[in-house]
Amino acid sequence: MSILKTFAGGVHMPEYKELSEKQAIEEQKEPSKVVIPLNQHVGAECTPLVKKGDFVREGQKIGDSDASLFAPVHASISGIVRDIGKVYTTGGWLVNSITIEKASDEELEALGNPNCSELLMEGYGDFRNLSKEKIIELIKEAGIIGMGGGAFPSFAKIQSSDDGTIDTIIINAAECEPFLTCDHRMMLEYSDRMIGGLRIVMKYLNVSSAYIGIEDNKKDAIDLLEEKLKDDKFIKVAVLKTKFPQGDAYRMVDSILGRKVPQGGRTKNVNTFVSNVGTFVAIYDAVTFGHASHKRVVTVTGNGVKEPKNINAYVGTSIRDLVEEAGGFNGDVTKVIVGGPMTGVAQYSLDTPISKNTSGIIFLTDNDYKDQEESQCIKCGKCVDACPVHLMPLYISRYQELGNLKMCDKYNAQSCIVCGSCSFVCPAKRFLAERISVAKREIKQSLRRSR
Repeated sequence: MSILKTFAGGVHMPEYKELSEKQAIEEQKEPSKVVIPLNQHVGAECTPLVKKGDFVREGQKIGDSDASLFAPVHASISGIVRDIGKVYTTGGWLVNSITIEKASDEELEALGNPNCSELLMEGYGDFRNLSKEKIIELIKEAGIIGMGGGAFPSFAKIQSSDDGTIDTIIINAAECEPFLTCDHRMMLEYSDRMIGGLRIVMKYLNVSSAYIGIEDNKKDAIDLLEEKLKDDKFIKVAVLKTKFPQGDAYRMVDSILGRKVPQGGRTKNVNTFVSNVGTFVAIYDAVTFGHASHKRVVTVTGNGVKEPKNINAYVGTSIRDLVEEAGGFNGDVTKVIVGGPMTGVAQYSLDTPISKNTSGIIFLTDNDYKDQEESQCIKCGKCVDACPVHLMPLYISRYQELGNLKMCDKYNAQSCIVCGSCSFVCPAKRFLAERISVAKREIKQSLRRSR
């Protein structure tokens, strides 16, 4: 193992990855219906390119925009557009969405038996034979976003980094959240595609140094990648201590390169480009095979399902459909979380559709957690020690309770990454991360009002 580094702060916690880490990726049975949100990304919502009653093919672009920052959306199954309207996403946003249902045999016959196979993009091929313009066009047209949760359109991130300042690219393969194993399985099963996507971005940005940052709890993936890259002079495996939130991009850059991203800055400010395992796989598939981003690997796990799995799922499929793929409920499920347990979002409906940045769905029972009441802060300082951004969560939280946004801002609430480490270690069970998140939102709203 070439590197074993970490960052200051953070927490160690039970991993629960054993539920699904040995489960090979399975293809989801094609659902009878999908609901495709027209905004699954940072940036402008897409405008529908289809209308109710239209027949669409898998991979067909169904949403686009003239905005500078967006990501097109595509049909994940072939079928008929049944509805276009507002639907709640897993993030809790009410977004215009396109509902597609598989067509019946009679409907297909009435339509003249249209081609139902996947529609590929034009101009794909070996990236070594493609121009930079064609590469970025394919990445943009594929609708690829940061699939680790950030959801930033990849074409925009790559283009904005193409100014000669980037000297290192990092694949963020830490997957530090408990329960989640989709990135781990992709490294084992899609490693050539992941490395291929990395080489594409290296060519585009003219960068000759890259790292794959992996926590040391994924020894099989580390061994596989080190073997594949043993003769590579430009790509190295960086083995990192297992600790949360190692998967935060700024912590990743700090751990591997010792570079500190300035407050309010981005990894680009320290000459580094960072993206997720699934994003690089999607880039390779788009450029090499012409596939749009309409499927993704999702970990469906927790003691609340009978058969925890890693599923290559159709974007727009419902949480309910993925429960069935995992063998159904196991006992009385009382909490459903999309994402990781530390930074994910609790769900209120099983009919909510997944999106391109859904990494996992966790099903918990009463035996897996218990709600605890807050008590008074004892000023033990554990939250300060745990904070990877070196904030003082106890004070920011308290000032938010008192409505003193000026002091929240003075204590740099805006720098909080809302990782939840402070809440996790607090012996008084105080809602530190939650209140700091509210403070951040209130500060932003206050700044907007003052303009």
